[in-house]
Amino acid sequence: MAVLRNTPSQRVINGSIINSSESAIVSDSIFRTKGEGIIVVKNVDYCTINLDHTTTDRTVIKALTKVLIQPIMGMIDDEYHELLIEKGACVELAFCGGGWYILSSDGLKFS
Repeated sequence: MAVLRNTPSQRVINGSIINSSESAIVSDSIFRTKGEGIIVVKNVDYCTINLDHTTTDRTVIKALTKVLIQPIMGMIDDEYHELLIEKGACVELAFCGGGWYILSSDGLKFS
């Protein structure tokens, strides 16, 4: 499988300069964030995205397949250890104060 990156960029995350890309198209079953602003997941049956707070403080994830989002540290919205999004869903997340927060989403349902 593969990760296609475009538009190289540098970001300052937690005081460190991170070399990354503006966007990535992911078709691996496991992916760890590295500062990407936009992540599109496709051409794989299922993907786990590990949110790395040391390299990423904000990202948008578009799922064209089932995607499990897990923070390496902290929780999502102070409640969830992970977030499963279905094909077609999109979520914007930001790391703040030791946890990840959903800033915007379409079609997320919690049970």
